[in-house]
Amino acid sequence: MGTKTVDETGAETGADTERDETAVEATEAGDVTVTEAEAEAEAEPDEVPAGSGVGQGAAAVVSAALGLVSLTGGWLGTVAAARETLVGQLETAADAGIATQVKEVYGDAWNTTALWAGLFALTALIVGVVVLARPAFGTPGRTLQAPWIKSVAWAGVSLGVIGLLLAVLKYTDVLLALPATG
Repeated sequence: MGTKTVDETGAETGADTERDETAVEATEAGDVTVTEAEAEAEAEPDEVPAGSGVGQGAAAVVSAALGLVSLTGGWLGTVAAARETLVGQLETAADAGIATQVKEVYGDAWNTTALWAGLFALTALIVGVVVLARPAFGTPGRTLQAPWIKSVAWAGVSLGVIGLLLAVLKYTDVLLALPATG
């Protein structure tokens, strides 16, 4: 990997002249010599240093997790739907029609589940976009972002878009509408 100096080779050739002029002299201990170009390449690595981007990586993982929760339904959405079912049962009169009972007990709970899924999806989408856009607003000259962070952030954005689309379709009764009564 090192470059020999003119003294070590004994003769100069045309191609070696430039290399030899920029070579660092070897020490008496036998260390390998390094050219100035190699020293500059070592000083400015092409990769992101270890430990940097921890916050961005964590935010990307959170984005993907929120997107997944928006698709599978989270604990919070389930609890909110159960609460809405209970409220519907309490507020619906015993002599109310079947259509009213179905809407109050099941329809509102379905819409509540869709609403919470949509909120998780929107949050996943926003967090993922912020992670992807962060390098543009960072320190000038330091725009490198680890590839895995970009991949996970894109996964969060994708899951957020899919979750948001499904939540809107559920909320508007385009997807799995309540059965017709009557």
